[in-house]
Amino acid sequence: QVQLVESGGGLVQAGGSLRLSCAASGRGFSSYYMGWFRQTPGSDREFVAAISRTYGTTPHADSVEGRFTISRDNAKNTVFLQMNSLTPEDTAVYYCAARSGTYYYPPRGPQMYDYWGQGTQVTVVS
Repeated sequence: QVQLVESGGGLVQAGGSLRLSCAASGRGFSSYYMGWFRQTPGSDREFVAAISRTYGTTPHADSVEGRFTISRDNAKNTVFLQMNSLTPEDTAVYYCAARSGTYYYPPRGPQMYDYWGQGTQVTVVS
């Protein structure tokens, strides 16, 4: 089992950048594929990006492609989300998620993840 804690959210001007971190505790981090999701009030949780445990594949949602980048540091049990060129439409609570397993392209559905962090708020103002 793994516990996830997100950090790095905050208030930023449109066009700015933020880097989210997700620190994992527990054993076997390197055996998990990891994902970032976001959610606004009244909406479903939306896929943002994911990263495989071994293949280095990193699918990103079309809405963030070219602006956001997911990465992981297995030695530090941490996954990151670098967010550039932020817009007000990126405002949401961002969640880190994990599941043990191997996929060449990690799944995009939130139901394919077992473990979730508490979320970190990102607010982009124009």
